[in-house]
Amino acid sequence: MSTIEVQAPVVFRPQRAALAIIGSAMVAFGVFLSGFVISEPAPYELVLVVQVAIWFLLGLKISRAVAPLLVFLLVFNIGGILSLTVMRDLAEGPMYLAVSTFLALTSVFYAAIIEDDYRRLRLIFRAWVAAAVITALLGILGYFHAFPGAEAFTRYDRAMGAFQDPNVFGPFLIAPSLYLIHGLLTGRLSGAPFKIAGLLIIALGVFLSFSRAAWALFLFSAIALVLILLLKERTGAFRLKILLLSLAAVVLLVVAVTVALQFEQVRNLFLDRTTLVKDYDGGHLGRFARHRIGFLNAMEQPLGIGPMVFSKIFPEDEHNIWLKSLTTYGWLGFISYISMMAWTVTIGFRYLLRNRPWQPYLMISWIVVLGHMIIGNVIDTDHWRHFYMLLGIVWGCGALEWRYQRAQRRSIPT
Repeated sequence: MSTIEVQAPVVFRPQRAALAIIGSAMVAFGVFLSGFVISEPAPYELVLVVQVAIWFLLGLKISRAVAPLLVFLLVFNIGGILSLTVMRDLAEGPMYLAVSTFLALTSVFYAAIIEDDYRRLRLIFRAWVAAAVITALLGILGYFHAFPGAEAFTRYDRAMGAFQDPNVFGPFLIAPSLYLIHGLLTGRLSGAPFKIAGLLIIALGVFLSFSRAAWALFLFSAIALVLILLLKERTGAFRLKILLLSLAAVVLLVVAVTVALQFEQVRNLFLDRTTLVKDYDGGHLGRFARHRIGFLNAMEQPLGIGPMVFSKIFPEDEHNIWLKSLTTYGWLGFISYISMMAWTVTIGFRYLLRNRPWQPYLMISWIVVLGHMIIGNVIDTDHWRHFYMLLGIVWGCGALEWRYQRAQRRSIPT
């Protein structure tokens, strides 16, 4: 019996290593597909459904550090199921909540695989950058009608890449852009040309999406990243490098935007989109009026009103993630969502500046999650695939820190 126990790891270790490599490659492939959601169900869903099932069947575990995320998301979706009971016509409600539950599982899945091996973070972000560059290129080429049928990658004369909505396309590009900026500020100069090229493509994609939320998210995230790096790095030489490269990047982006504005079509739409409050924002039953009325009505609807019902009562959807949580998931879902976001922000803030191999990925993801919370006041981030992925990354890094600290306590002699 003892012979079997000694030899078994020798026999199975190569197989486990091969499975781990294949599994990691499939994770990266799934992340890459997240940039191509021009129809539903998208390839991303099909690949992730298979991956999640296989990984957990093969023994992927949910640790105590990740379990609260699972609980929050389950309670959130239970609130959504309860909201179905007040709907007269279920219509698309059950399918909407099925997608919500699936996305919740993907978030937990990303957290678990990151905790299992932090090196997958690099694969995830590199795949995300590749997807962002390609989908941004499609959006740019589509905007300028560079080839027949290119308009398939635009909507309302706005670039949307391989997405269904420019307002999702733009925010999707922010995390990979931060990854490239971080690489430029902290990495070797030999790889700078490729990072600069990728960053310019992505930044132009964000600009041509003409999403005010994406513009604000890009600006907030880039400034936050630079400030945190200045706090983290103590040497004067490194801080000077960060400041100089940041200024150079700003100048480069300003030049790129200036060139883009030379096109009349771009200039006209830019001037239109830079209007702070438009008619559909501040007009009768505009965005802000719907927010006010929706929150007042939600106080009288503890179970919510059900998925996709708000747009049948008012001219448009909620365009506010907090109101969306109340109307679609009820008070139970709203409380769960608020609690989950507060815990997520706390995790990132506590471990943000600790010198760990996964620290850059935690920093980028935490900044972008925080930015999504801010833009969530004017846009609905529910069912954004990349947002659930960001949640999983933050919680996965938090789980890594939890394991690291537990290992450190065990190594201290009593």
